[in-house]
Order: sequence, then structure tokens, then C-alpha cells
Amino acid sequence: MNTTAYPTEFEMHLFHEGSLFKAYELFGSHRHKEGDNWVTSFTIYAPHATSISLVGSFNHWNGEGFSLDKVNKEGIWRIQLDGDLTGEIYKYAIKNKDEQTFLKADPFAFCSELRPSTASIVYSLEGYKWKDQGWQKEKQQRKAFSEPMMIYEMHLGTWKKRNGLLLTYSELAEEIIPYVKEHGFTHIELMPIIEHPYDRSWGYQGTGYYSATSRYGEPKDLMFFIDQCHQNNIGVILDWVPGHFCKDQHGLYCLDGEYVYEYETEADRENFVWGTANFNLSKTEVHSFLISNAIFWMEKYHVDGFRIDAVSNIIFWPNNENRENPFGIQFLQKLNKAVFAYDPSILMMAEDSTDWPQVTAPVHYGGLGFSYKWNMGWMNDVLSYMEKAPHERQYHHNKMTFSLMYAYSENFLLPLSHDEVVHGKKSLLDKMPGDYWQKFAQYRLLLGFMMTHPGKKLLFMGFELGQFAEWKDEAELDWHLLQYEMHAKTNHYVKKLIKLYKRSKSLYEWDHRSEGFEWIDANNHQQSIFSFIRKGVEEQEILIVVCNFSPQVYMNFRMGVPKNGSYREVFNSDNNEFGGSHCINKRVLNTKKLSYHGKPYSIEMTIPPFGISVLRPVRKRKRSDVVNG
Repeated sequence: MNTTAYPTEFEMHLFHEGSLFKAYELFGSHRHKEGDNWVTSFTIYAPHATSISLVGSFNHWNGEGFSLDKVNKEGIWRIQLDGDLTGEIYKYAIKNKDEQTFLKADPFAFCSELRPSTASIVYSLEGYKWKDQGWQKEKQQRKAFSEPMMIYEMHLGTWKKRNGLLLTYSELAEEIIPYVKEHGFTHIELMPIIEHPYDRSWGYQGTGYYSATSRYGEPKDLMFFIDQCHQNNIGVILDWVPGHFCKDQHGLYCLDGEYVYEYETEADRENFVWGTANFNLSKTEVHSFLISNAIFWMEKYHVDGFRIDAVSNIIFWPNNENRENPFGIQFLQKLNKAVFAYDPSILMMAEDSTDWPQVTAPVHYGGLGFSYKWNMGWMNDVLSYMEKAPHERQYHHNKMTFSLMYAYSENFLLPLSHDEVVHGKKSLLDKMPGDYWQKFAQYRLLLGFMMTHPGKKLLFMGFELGQFAEWKDEAELDWHLLQYEMHAKTNHYVKKLIKLYKRSKSLYEWDHRSEGFEWIDANNHQQSIFSFIRKGVEEQEILIVVCNFSPQVYMNFRMGVPKNGSYREVFNSDNNEFGGSHCINKRVLNTKKLSYHGKPYSIEMTIPPFGISVLRPVRKRKRSDVVNG
């Protein structure tokens, strides 16, 4: 690290080349020692500025005598002041060629004022004592693709409040971590926590990419939150937005009176849908800024992965979906190469709604290099099917089978995210047709189908409560629902379902290989029944899954199975402990040498209404097992 925070010729070369991947060590505000004395330096990139002054609480917002020096002709500016200015607030007064002055927050600030105030704060990230060494060591040895992954997507500001106020990072750690552990989630995904001016943008329109939002406390409080997650074996993924940014006047937009971080031409720059500005991904200095930002969250906050928002907005020109953006594609490849070089265990997840090929293929094979791609096609098809009246589903049967035509073309994650429960789309539970009981039954079925389908899993907070209302982005979750029987039983069901998922190797070991899935019957559209086999690496690791998307109960239903022997029902969503009608298979199901569904053996079983049944072969116990009881 450059301990003087004075830019060397080599560092400046790397920054302008797009290869300075720890630019945060150079730019922004930094305190350091010169001899026995503290000094604080401020460095900014503003290529079109004619002069820059530093203003803040330490000089009564008067920049006279606080002019920055232009370090190189490309536009890096710097000033160094005597003393440790930690805690002081500041901005840059940037003057352009037309003698206009713009007051701007620091693009590399580590801390910002609480909104609606917008100044940057001098803050040192050093000194926090991490205690997650065990997690970090174990993470490097894990094989994520063959392990269970159950992600709880969260918006910190609306998960829970206290007397109507936001919880702090520390309070959230006390509340969230035991809750997430109790339910069995493996990861938390946080909607954007970079500094942003407007609460209802949910963080997707940011101004401070290096600044953890001050809504919930100081940066070291966020470190504590993540540290506590790791000590409790919970990974933390950040929702990250490298495609576009907020246009508020104190932020990156027109930083020095001209376009520094955004495209110069209006058609490329303006994101008319979101009212934001698109990052100029053809500019190498922007590469240094954004890739450094990813490394920053990994190094300083120990995050375990990123969900990259709106990838389609990067690989295609934002205002022309039919035109590829070569700069965006090259940037994503460069980003993924850089972060995996820093930490091979990092999870890079593309939220991509297009059919762009090889999103999760390695860069050296021509891919974009992500770990996972959100399976938006699966999500759209399944929710469309579930919203049909049961008697209409027979005409849309292929919506539930089509995903298996491409399930192994990428490393997929199945998302039911916040985007599906806002803006009048209704909650997941309320999307289900029918009466009160039928809604809950189909909701359990939807979750069961998701959990047994190939792919890692992500669900948005509140799904485990069975909320009737869609996400209210200004109020907390409907916690009061747990007082009511069906909601409490739904919460119990979620815990049991996740437990089944995590203890069944066949449901995750071969998520990304076709050997892990086999249809028994994919064509029973008349009865809206789907049956399939999930397989693990070991031959005995198999599960039989039967899903009935109709309200009919089928007694003595014959179904083909791959092996001779006996099968036991290990999970049934219609169990009365979950609020079902208790059409379950209590007894062991013995096979007959009767070929069915193209399988050499078959069984007879009860198929519950709007239910999912999971069967496991009964293993013969070894003699020693019998002796030992």
C-alpha cells in the first residue's frame, strides 16, 4: 500500500489504464503519519476541472487557501492538510472552464452524512478486529456448485423496525442472525447498501459506491454485522449496481461540469427508464473505479459475493436492446477475472433476463465468467403457470417443463425476489388462485417445486410468513401474521422444507449436471401432475418427487420407479402439521414388477391435492446396524 497516499507515476498509469484495482487506497481521504505527526490527504479525479478547492467543517466551508494541486495532466488532483481530520465533513468545490462551481461529495469517500445531508466524512476503516478466520479458511475449501445454497434476500430498512425507526447494523445482527439460522438459510443477500439519497430507490440509485449507507450506523458497525454472520456460518452477498448511478447534484453525475463517469452522448448516457446515468464502460478510469469497488467490499468488508444488477443493461446498449455493447461485455469479463484472481471463492451472480449465451462460462472460453445466472425464464414461467386457474393449467403444461430443456446450459439460481412482489404484482401467496385453504396449499406446492428443481435458491424476505400483502417498502414485514394458525404453519413448513433440502444430497450435488435429474412423467397434462427423480453423486442418493397442481386427490395412483424395493414418503406438503388435508402415505410403498412410465418397476400411492410428495428408497440396514439398534 502507498502509505503516504501520494500518487506515484506507476499508480497513475494503472488508474488511467483501467488496471488500478485498489484505487481506494489512493483516491478519497486518508490520514497517515509523517514522522510523529498526522496528516490527511484528499485526492480526486476530475479531468475537466480548471480548479478545485476543499471545503468542509474544518475551514467553515471556505475554500480559500485550500486549493488542490493538479498532479498530472490527465486530471488527478490532491491536497494534504496537517492533522488527523477523522470525523470532519467535506466536499470538493470544483470549477469548470465556464467559471461555474459544483459542490461534490467524494466519489471514494468511506462514509457519508445521514440523508438528507450529502457531505462526505473523513473516516478510517482500519482497526476493526475480525473474528471470522475460521469462516474464511473453510470458504476456500468449499465447492459451492455441489453444496446447498439457500439465499434470504433482504432489504435492511424494512425487515423489522423498532418504534417505527430503522434498526442499526448492530441491532440487525442481533435480530437477523438467529432468525436466519433457525430457518436454515445458508446466505443473506442484502439489497444495495451503498449510500443513496432516496429511501425508495432501495439503494439501486447510488451516490457513494465506497460508502456503506449511514442509515444503519457507521461502516465498522456493518463490519460487525458481516463478521457475526460469518461466525454463525452465514455468507453475505451484496446487491451491486455497476451499470448506472444516481443523478443527484452532489454525486457522480457531471462531476466536474462535464461527463466523467457517464457516457458523453445522450442516447448512451441517459437511462430513461430509471432516470439514472449509465456508467461509461468504454472508459478505463471507470474500470478502475468499479473493479476497485468490488475488491474494496471484498477486502474491507469480507463480503462473499455480488449479485450484479441489470446485466442486460450492460451487455446491450440501455436504449437499444438489439445492439450489443462491446464495452459492457469486456468490462464484465475483466471484472470477473479480477475478483476471482483476488478470491477464487467469490460468488458472482448475474441478474440477467436475456438469452445471452455462456454467462457462467469462464472468460478464457469466451464466457462472461459469472458463477451463477438468475433463471428469470424459470421464474416467469412458473409464476405464470401458478396464476392460472387449476382447470386451465393443462393447456400450459409446458411452462413447468420447459426449464429442463436448458437447465444445464448455465449454472442457474432460481429466484423469487423482491421484483416479483412489488408494484401491484401481489405477494407470492396472493398470486395463488382459489380460496383461503387453496392459496396456502398451492403456495406450499410452489415452494416445494422450487426446492426440488435443479438450481440454487433465492427467496425474498417475508415469503416465510405467507404474506398476503406485497412488499411495503416503507414498513416492516407483517410479523403479526405469525399469530394466525395458517401463517404459523407455513413458517413451520418453510423450516422443514429447507431442512429436507439441506439434508438431501440429491437435491443439490448435481444441480448443474444433467445426471442429477430424470423425468418419470413430464406429460401428464390432463391431471397436471409432474413426477421426476433427483440424484446425488452416490448411486443410493435418489429422491422421487411428485407434484400435483390440481385440487384432485388421486388414490392408488400408479407411478414408475427406477429400482426394485420399498419407498418411504419423507415429505408431504399436505401434512396437517403444515395446514394440509393430511392425504399422506403413512405406509411403506412396495414395488411391483410392473413396468410403468418407462421404468421397470412401479408403486401405488396417494397423491395429495395441490401437494408435493417426496419419496426416498428404504435402505436395507446392515446386520451391524440391526444389532446396534
